Amino acid sequence: MSMSVTVRDIQRLKERGERFAMLTCYDSTSARLLDEAEIPLIFIGDTLGEMMLGYSSTVPVTMEEMLHHAKAVTRVVENAFVVGDLPFMTYQVSIEEGMRNAGRMLKEAGTNCVKLEGASPLVVELVARLVEAGIPVMGHLGLTPQSLHQLGGHRVQGRDEKSASRILSEARALQDAGAFAVVLEAVPASLAERVTRSLVIPTIGIGAGSQCDGQVLVFHDFLGITPYKVARFVREYATLGPAIVDASRRFADEVSEGIFPRREHSY
Repeated sequence: MSMSVTVRDIQRLKERGERFAMLTCYDSTSARLLDEAEIPLIFIGDTLGEMMLGYSSTVPVTMEEMLHHAKAVTRVVENAFVVGDLPFMTYQVSIEEGMRNAGRMLKEAGTNCVKLEGASPLVVELVARLVEAGIPVMGHLGLTPQSLHQLGGHRVQGRDEKSASRILSEARALQDAGAFAVVLEAVPASLAERVTRSLVIPTIGIGAGSQCDGQVLVFHDFLGITPYKVARFVREYATLGPAIVDASRRFADEVSEGIFPRREHSY
C-alpha cells in the first residue's frame, strides 16, 4: 500500500471548509473500486461483523477478524487514508493491551490509523499514549455500537442538554488527547453542528446532520445490498440487492435450460 491522503490533508480539508466522504470497506475488490472512485478515507469498521460475518451486532468481532479484513483492504489501496477499527474489549481492559492491539492494526494490517469508541478516562489516556507513540487516532462519540447493550439498543444520543454537554466535553477531551478526527453517530444535527464548530479537528457524521466536516456510510447500506431495513440517515445511492437476486436467478435459469454456457463461453 502506498499512502497518498494523510492526516495533514484531512486537517486541511477542515481548515478550508471542504466536506469529505468516508466509506466502510471489508475486502480487496470493494477497496479497489472505492480507491478508483477517489474516496479519501476508507474505513474497515467492525460493522464487518454484521455485513460480512453474520453476527447480530459488532460486539462478537475479534481482533483477528479485523486484521484479516484490514489486510485485504490495505493490499490494494494506493491513494485513500485507511482507518482500522479496534473491536470491543481490545482496548478497554488496559492501556497496555490497547496499545498492543493498535500497534498490530498498523504493523500487521497496514492501516494508517485506528478508531476507537467512547471517551472514558482510560480511552482518553490511551489516545494520548497512542499519539505519543506515533499512532494516529480517530475517536467515535454519540451512539457507540460496541456499547449497545448499555445504551439499550441503537438509540439517538445527546437529545437533552445534559447528555449533549457531555458529548461536547468528550469531543474536546479526545481532541486535547491528540485525536485527529471524531465520528459523531446518531446525534441531533444541532449538537453535531455545535461540536463541529467547537473543535479544531474534523468531525465525521453518520446520522448527525449536514454540518459535520465529513460523512460516512456503510458500504452495503449505500449500495442497497443490506438485508434489513436501513436506518433513517442512510441514502441508498444504488439498489444492487434486487439486481443481484435477478442476475442470480437468470444464471440459474439459463443453466437449467441449457442456454449457458454458449459456444463463445467455451474453449
